[in-house]
Amino acid sequence: MKVTNVETYVVDAGWRPWIFVQIDTDQGITGYGECSDGRNPKAVVGAIQDMKPLLINQDPRPYEMRFWDLIRGTRQSPGGIVAKAIAGIELALVDIKAKALGISVVELFGGPTRKDVRVYWSHCGTSRATSSELLGTPPLKTMEDIADLGREVVSQGFTALKTNIILPGEPASVYFTGFGGPPGTTDGTVSNEMLAHIENLIGTFRSSVGSGVDINLDLNFNFKPEACMRIAQILEPFDLLWLEIDMYDYQAMRQIKDSTSTKICTGENLFYMREFLPYFDARAADVFMIDIPWNGFSQSKKIGDLADVYQLNVAPHNYYSHLSSFISASLCGVLPNVRIMEIDIDDVPWKNDLVTNLPDINDGQIKVPTGVGWGTDLNLEVVQNHLWKNQRANW
Repeated sequence: MKVTNVETYVVDAGWRPWIFVQIDTDQGITGYGECSDGRNPKAVVGAIQDMKPLLINQDPRPYEMRFWDLIRGTRQSPGGIVAKAIAGIELALVDIKAKALGISVVELFGGPTRKDVRVYWSHCGTSRATSSELLGTPPLKTMEDIADLGREVVSQGFTALKTNIILPGEPASVYFTGFGGPPGTTDGTVSNEMLAHIENLIGTFRSSVGSGVDINLDLNFNFKPEACMRIAQILEPFDLLWLEIDMYDYQAMRQIKDSTSTKICTGENLFYMREFLPYFDARAADVFMIDIPWNGFSQSKKIGDLADVYQLNVAPHNYYSHLSSFISASLCGVLPNVRIMEIDIDDVPWKNDLVTNLPDINDGQIKVPTGVGWGTDLNLEVVQNHLWKNQRANW
């Protein structure tokens, strides 16, 4: 079997792009992968095209060897855009290998370790705050609208949610200064007014969902350690599943974790075992996120197994399409140490149409895929109808 072509598609996902990789073979087997960079999709696509000569006429089935071909070919550009590009390619190669054997990726990697996994409704309110018209959802004008959303989560059978710092209003917005903002927002501080707002926001969610639904709050890159500690401490009465923090300093993360009884989660921006290892050694968080469209499947499995050595649980980061949901659920199906899995419920109207099979989600649980390969393929006609128009992500 030989690779005959490597194709990429950047698809409009409303406020961000989804990047897909398609690898064709001379035996008629096609593999699909998904990778991501919300603000620089053309850079990821360019890196994939640069690596295409390393794949053409090669056997796609020894995906570990192909991974190392790509690593050696990009040795002086580790991580970042290149790692994301490699991940998309590797996921497509893994899909091909499983399809060639007529089995699921879960079976290929020795699973299943479980039949289903609990999921949380991610970006709960976040997407509505910025894109309610596109989603066809009620606007978030007041805290009572937040409470209504919490009750909706419960009514749909979910037992956990994750939100960001939503600012209800007309229009509503989300506090995302870690990704951009006016002068003065690089300081990463938190005002008393913002502290009170965060306490009110999470308190509103807690009152509306009750004690039986877990709540996560994602702080992203918005704050430095001192601010994170203040936020974590005011949230202690709400018994969060976790407070999520992005920070490229494992000692700072340990400082935050030691300051509070609120559980801490991090890791979605890390690549490969080498970057996770110092965080594990420092026990810098209670739960670690793994982004599979950034790391690839084999490397994500290795990260998860390494976490288990440290008696740590992991949770796939899944802010992507349904292809990624099948990929993330497949990882859950081959690891022994999964806390929970992320999935976005509010999304663009064409999300379901992009794939040939939909995730099986009931009562807040997603079934581990059993179909051949990932258990779903891309619907290329729909993909072509929703290509990204070179706009800038607006979150």
